[in-house]
Amino acid sequence: MKALIQRAKKASVSVGGGLVSEIDRGLVALIGVAENDTEDDIARLSKKIAALRIFEDSQRKMNLDIKAIKGEILSVPQFTLCADTRKGNRPGFDSAAEPERAKNYWQKLNALLRGEGIKVKEGVFGAYMQVSLVNDGPVTIMLDTK
Repeated sequence: MKALIQRAKKASVSVGGGLVSEIDRGLVALIGVAENDTEDDIARLSKKIAALRIFEDSQRKMNLDIKAIKGEILSVPQFTLCADTRKGNRPGFDSAAEPERAKNYWQKLNALLRGEGIKVKEGVFGAYMQVSLVNDGPVTIMLDTK
């Protein structure tokens, strides 16, 4: 599984012009599920996201995790993170998990994060979404369970 994590001052997801979810201070997590991902990948990624210390402490060091700042996560499914760009100029998506399995894994990831006491809001699986955010820093981290 892959996650592109962005530290945000605020963020939102809209579909068809209508607001679906929004957060204030926290993380935007774009989540990609690959065909070879397992349940272990879900657990590994949720632990990593929950413990990722990318928020500044009183000495301006990235030392605090999402729970320490009482932040929220906006979780957005994004199969394009599984793009293969090694050949040609058009990305291939053969390595992305089939939609039902990807949705199930994404929902399980969100449930595990909620189980950590983190408020998680979601995008819409399979929808054409508009994601807006104020990237704080900017801080953007790529996580990959492989």
